Amino acid sequence: MRSMVEGQMRQTSKATVAKARSLRRALSPPEARLWQYLRTRPEGLKFRRQHPAGPFILDFYCPAARLAIEVDGEAHDMGANPARDIRRDRWLTEHGILVLRIPAAELHTNLEGAVLHILEHCRERP
Repeated sequence: MRSMVEGQMRQTSKATVAKARSLRRALSPPEARLWQYLRTRPEGLKFRRQHPAGPFILDFYCPAARLAIEVDGEAHDMGANPARDIRRDRWLTEHGILVLRIPAAELHTNLEGAVLHILEHCRERP
């Protein structure tokens, strides 16, 4: 099953990959703050930022845990964004990826707690 899931993940368009590359250069302040920690490979785990997955771009992704970390700012609660997030999370779940959503404000007030929460989820994944 894993090879099928990985094959489906590779069906990412060139446009999605190009957009992910540009987003890596334009992280939001909360994303940049989290990336400064995740890039040090805590507990030996590798994280990717702005990682393409099928038709989507994940804020952060831990391949070993198959865990997506999404930093949700205020815009995620507006307009059609909640419905889009539900569809996106469903697609990722169907492809074996757990989605962990972290409010952007929490990264300003409790970065250490957010990181511990992420690492806890990574340890729980097979």
